[in-house]
Amino acid sequence: MKNTKYIFITGGVTSSLGKGIISSSLAKLLQERGYSVTIQKLDPYINIDPGTLNPYEHGECYVTNDGAETDLDLGHYERFTDIITSQANNVTTGRIYQSVINKERKGDYLGKTVQIIPHITDEIKRRIKLLGKQDFDFVITEIGGTVGDIESYPYIEAIRQLKWEPENLVVVIHLTLVPYLSSSKELKTKPTQHSVKLMLESGVQPDIIVLRTEHNLTFAVREKVAKFCNVSMNAVIESIDVSTIYEVPLLMQKEKLDEVVLSKFNLKIKEAPSLKKWRKIVNTIKNADQKVKIALVGKYVELPDAYKSINEALIHAGAHLNLKPEIQFIHSEKLENENISEILASFDGVLVAPGFGHRGIEGKIDAVRFVREHNIPFLGICLGLQCAVIEFARNVLNMKDANSTEMHQNTPFPVIDLMEEQKSVINLGGTMRLGSYDCILSKKSKLYPEYGKTNLKERHRHRYEFNNKYFKKFEDAGMKATGINPDSDLVEIFEIPEHKWFTGVQFHPEYKSTVLNPHPVFISFLNACKK
Repeated sequence: MKNTKYIFITGGVTSSLGKGIISSSLAKLLQERGYSVTIQKLDPYINIDPGTLNPYEHGECYVTNDGAETDLDLGHYERFTDIITSQANNVTTGRIYQSVINKERKGDYLGKTVQIIPHITDEIKRRIKLLGKQDFDFVITEIGGTVGDIESYPYIEAIRQLKWEPENLVVVIHLTLVPYLSSSKELKTKPTQHSVKLMLESGVQPDIIVLRTEHNLTFAVREKVAKFCNVSMNAVIESIDVSTIYEVPLLMQKEKLDEVVLSKFNLKIKEAPSLKKWRKIVNTIKNADQKVKIALVGKYVELPDAYKSINEALIHAGAHLNLKPEIQFIHSEKLENENISEILASFDGVLVAPGFGHRGIEGKIDAVRFVREHNIPFLGICLGLQCAVIEFARNVLNMKDANSTEMHQNTPFPVIDLMEEQKSVINLGGTMRLGSYDCILSKKSKLYPEYGKTNLKERHRHRYEFNNKYFKKFEDAGMKATGINPDSDLVEIFEIPEHKWFTGVQFHPEYKSTVLNPHPVFISFLNACKK
């Protein structure tokens, strides 16, 4: 069994500094050096998982192969490393407390008073070490939130305890912000100093400090941080703003973050990997000459993180095709028949995004009708497919009041209906059709050339499905089911062959797209937009 090494990444000063990107970048660099790596996210909120959270609260909910609804940072982990994550890679405070309380109810603590220390911190450490038992060289653990938040203290205490347990090899990386004051033209290190002081008050000394900055760090700034935060100069790492997140591994390699980490573990440092393929992709993302304009129609467009995986999947496919997708978010509530031509006519392709609930649904349906009638490439994902079905039923099959029973329970034409196994479900958390399911793809599908196979496995997150009662009517009218689940006969893919490129998928292809392995659905879609 390997002597697993644990790397913890904490954040200070403010949230949203990019701990997930730093974690993923470090994992990529260690992976390129031949080490086996996995990453996990510990989230300090009391929800069991983000599955019931509104996207406005926490961005998109990412789904793993095993059906776990997880934090969006797991998407970054998979996109950077091509390592499949699972339920074990995302743990929340809610899950920690639920586990401890269940043990208490069963009498596992033998009548002892259950406390934060040792019971909660022991459960946190157990969850961290679960991944270490899978024979990884490194387990990188990102602690959500910001040091100093009251909900983060048990996690910091767990790190402190792990550092003092002789069997564990632990390095702590602290990511903070160095703000720039334009009036005095200065980078200020005081917030970082205070953040590290909070860590020290909890008994944890960071080994490496990564400084997020808008301007290059001077020698004096690095020296001051090193002196006041008790780290060596080479352990003060600059993380400057970049135009694409995929440039961060290259910058971290330039800053020698991976080498500093290896030296902290007393590991031999070999020649740095070239990252040749990665560099080529980054160069294409930044400099591709040909552009395609893509409209992403959704209801949460004020928060782009709500569609993070879709956005990144389009970028991956664009890099593969040597083109740059210019993605514009269109609020579906603002789309009406009167203005839709003015808004959508100039786009090379339209993507109707997933979602839940009736708000904005009519705008999505209007968008589908426009692209269908004007032969503009269309991709509908999950609810996007369902909108395509409703639109086709209303305007081609003359079922004027066709709808989904999610939006209108008493619709006379329930072309989208609640899945049979969902009708007895009461609890909302973790009860959807989640995770990887089979799909048999027709060789006549426009997706087949990119997939190159008929047996697919794709990830899902939904409760409603196409009502097979209407299957023959749709097929006869020209909307063809080109992807079917072999176990349930659920329609996974609908296409209109006579259209330039019109495809709806019930699954979420964006969850399986990575930098080095773009998803076939997005490649096929952008190819059609390009033409």
